[in-house]
Amino acid sequence: MATSSYKSRPRGGRWPRRLAWLSVLVVIAAALLLGGAGPAHRLELVDLGAAFGLLRQGAYLALGAAVLGLATLVVASLCRRPRPALVGALVLATVAAMMVVPWQMQQRARQVPAIHDITTDMRDPPAFVALAPAREAAPNGLAYPGETTASQQREAYPDIRPLILNLPLAEAMDAAEATARQQGWELVDVGDDSLEATATTRWFGFKDDVAIRLRDVEDGVRVDVRSASRVGRSDVGTNAARIRAYLAALSRRAE
Repeated sequence: MATSSYKSRPRGGRWPRRLAWLSVLVVIAAALLLGGAGPAHRLELVDLGAAFGLLRQGAYLALGAAVLGLATLVVASLCRRPRPALVGALVLATVAAMMVVPWQMQQRARQVPAIHDITTDMRDPPAFVALAPAREAAPNGLAYPGETTASQQREAYPDIRPLILNLPLAEAMDAAEATARQQGWELVDVGDDSLEATATTRWFGFKDDVAIRLRDVEDGVRVDVRSASRVGRSDVGTNAARIRAYLAALSRRAE
């Protein structure tokens, strides 16, 4: 009886299953830290430094989960245990999926300059007036950074230019306001030829401020936009992408 029981025991004993369960628990913990860091900061449960600390811990755990998943896959395959092997493969795939967004952000950060204030008019950027107190209280401040930022913007984002609308000023302003609301921004001030708004990023809840200015010119109404982050040296291209999306939407609406 003892010999029969021994022969029926799975190869590798409990180790493949234990490794599989451990890798699953570690990848779940990593996902909670990576996915929860942003919402925790956005809900003001932790400050920005602590949130970035959670991201680092989550990345380390994800790396550990990948090592455990690979070990599970190898051990289970050698022991001919298909279920633990499948779990190990799924853990590896999950870690890869979790790291796609951070990897993309890192690659994007290497491709764009470390600037955070983008505008279609670098000589005379639209001013923040209603948002001045919020800007002055923020680390990045109120004033436009100057020619150093402008030269970096020209090289990195040559397509960020003013938009000319073939509309009367009042109609152009109505279209500009409607398009800003369509973007989901919080409108802070709307005047006859300008508006100010705040855009909040989805994950971390970072506040980026937008100023839009309209002026009559010879061939229509010129629309200038400025989008500036309140915190962070680099916006990883977010403000340029926001201006592009806004001007494209406004152009479609005006047509």
